[in-house]
Amino acid sequence: MTHLNRALAGLLLLVATACTTGPSLENQGEVTAPPGDSKELTIGSAGFTESDLLAQMYALLLERAGYSTDIVSVTNREIYEPALESGQIDVVPEYAATFADWLNAKADGADAAPVGSPDLAATMKALRALAAPRGLMVLDPGRAVDQNAFAVAASYAKKHGLKTLSDLGRAKLPVRLAAGDECVQRPYCAPGLKKTYGIDIVAVDPKGVGTTQAKQAVQNGQDQMVLTTTTDATLDQFGLVLLADDKKLQNADYVVPVVNRARAGSDGVRDALGRLNTVLTTADLASMNEQVDSWRRLPEDVARTYLESKKLIPKG
Repeated sequence: MTHLNRALAGLLLLVATACTTGPSLENQGEVTAPPGDSKELTIGSAGFTESDLLAQMYALLLERAGYSTDIVSVTNREIYEPALESGQIDVVPEYAATFADWLNAKADGADAAPVGSPDLAATMKALRALAAPRGLMVLDPGRAVDQNAFAVAASYAKKHGLKTLSDLGRAKLPVRLAAGDECVQRPYCAPGLKKTYGIDIVAVDPKGVGTTQAKQAVQNGQDQMVLTTTTDATLDQFGLVLLADDKKLQNADYVVPVVNRARAGSDGVRDALGRLNTVLTTADLASMNEQVDSWRRLPEDVARTYLESKKLIPKG
């Protein structure tokens, strides 16, 4: 079976499993497996550019350390997180505060008090405590941090005098928000915009987080605002501007690898992925995102060039 076919077969299996079994911890009890070191690892990508780039860099670093890897793209955390618990996926790039709050809501309900915060140490402590019973291991964060951000058309911002999310709340304008379908439940997305800023979110248009389709929907006026990230380097291309998060709705989301402990909890995996922490910055991520989204380079090519430039892998 080819690399691509293995990936596609894995993706179909993930979808089928998610539809039939649901989250594993709630059904199977606490996971207590020791750290494992499988030499064939599946890396999950959340399907947007930055996640694709991180997954590609993880694959290249693990292959350099002697592992065989496949990459599968699963755009919904509700699907790939249970797959990570069950070992169908072994490694995923995540964001510390967002993933901590997601696991917290899964364990204690949607109304649970958030555990993610701007304090990285407190967030990592809470995240690891939530991940461990599920058989997951959260590796160390590096310097790269990405936060959710919200953008509107520059013409729309000028017409209504908008520079901040507070300005948009005070304007009392009906807002269709282009975002992932999970936005309707996430405390830092639609519910948080309503509660913190009083923004009138009349609908969430499920076009994905920072996708071309989502930004085009705002550009042509179909939607008024798009959920993207602070490392999105293509906003000018679509005539969009960020509104400042002046009440700090968003937490500092540091990039962290999350692994299935029983299959990828070894020092070999930790050391291989930890090498990225020594070089990767937020600016690096933004630059690589731009190369993929604006220059139309392939994520694998951009990831390889970056790691070669940092001398983490040999030049091919």
